[in-house]
Amino acid sequence: MATMMAPVEQREVLRCDHCSLVQFRPSNALCRRCHKCLEVEEPEPVPALKIVPPQATQEGGIQVATAVRDLRHVRNLSQRQLAARMNVPRTYISKIENGKAMPTLSSLDRLAKALQVDISTLLRDSTNRHRDETAVLMTDPFLAEIAEYTSQLDALQRSIFLNHVRELAAGRRRTA
Repeated sequence: MATMMAPVEQREVLRCDHCSLVQFRPSNALCRRCHKCLEVEEPEPVPALKIVPPQATQEGGIQVATAVRDLRHVRNLSQRQLAARMNVPRTYISKIENGKAMPTLSSLDRLAKALQVDISTLLRDSTNRHRDETAVLMTDPFLAEIAEYTSQLDALQRSIFLNHVRELAAGRRRTA
């Protein structure tokens, strides 16, 4: 009597970008050697050198909330990380960013130190703040030249361009 073998289905062969191991696609999507994810990550399209458009100010007043949120995002900090730098609860940062709480002068000072800016930066209206940030970026001739070209790219081209720049910055070299 013969033993029936399960039919062999076509399996996908992959090469790990990290360790270059050629292997069948595992069920857990992790490389068998380096245990890094084998899934192809679709990069989210990020506009290159595009400054976040200023939000409408209420009655032309000071927008501490948007300043805190923008500066926190620029520095890649979470609310929790910023709160830890200030020694305050995370909910306090959330209330400031949502306009439900206005920080005291001492809190503004601690907030400015945690974000590594002057208090005046937090108190400037968003239109002036964005204009100043753009002017600082465009003083670099290389960035100004790149901005001129990247503004003509569509979202997919920008995404591809940014991925190449990230790979160059990380020092990785792609092999086919």
